[in-house]
Amino acid sequence: MISAIRLGFCAAILTAALTAVFFGVGIFGSSAFNGSIPYPYVLSTIRPIDYAVWIPAILLAPTLVVLIACIHIQSPTDKKIFSQIALSFSLIFASIVTADYFIQLTVVLPSILSKETEGLSLFSMYNPHGILVSLESLGYLFMNSALLALAGVFVGKNKLERAIRWIFLIAFTLAVGSFGAITLAGYPIVFFEVTILTINMIVLIALGVLLSLFFRRILE
Repeated sequence: MISAIRLGFCAAILTAALTAVFFGVGIFGSSAFNGSIPYPYVLSTIRPIDYAVWIPAILLAPTLVVLIACIHIQSPTDKKIFSQIALSFSLIFASIVTADYFIQLTVVLPSILSKETEGLSLFSMYNPHGILVSLESLGYLFMNSALLALAGVFVGKNKLERAIRWIFLIAFTLAVGSFGAITLAGYPIVFFEVTILTINMIVLIALGVLLSLFFRRILE
């Protein structure tokens, strides 16, 4: 149990760090997030940062799975059903987004470098209604579902657990609400992708910090 708590503490810190790097590089450097690539949504040049942005994104998914697994291990017996559901949803999230980003890193960008861009449009992350953008959005919806399930674990009366629980609930509400609003308004899926990424990146940074405090309290 102690080793799981220590691992959870490390995973919480790493989750916050990887999220901050992914979010920061995506906003301030990568072409994938600037929304300025016209049809057929293929970059004219590839910069190192266009590769670098996907590294923390790929690492973040399994790190979050480890974090939720550690929460599951230390959850009270009567709450383990919620943490088990969260762990299951997190595995779906990790499978989708890891495959999504790995394809971007090893297929799309090398194809652009090789000038082999025919038929690449639907698989480009720069396509506002492309396959990879849609899969990414689905993956993060599963992440929000995992966080919602975890809200059933953090039912303690102390301020830290209440804060964690409310973040889980608010993140899910904002994600589902924005999906409904954007879909009903008829906007391309990229609008939801940007929205859910922004919501979840902020949430993961906050949760990484709060959960590290949660595990540290258990160790003390």
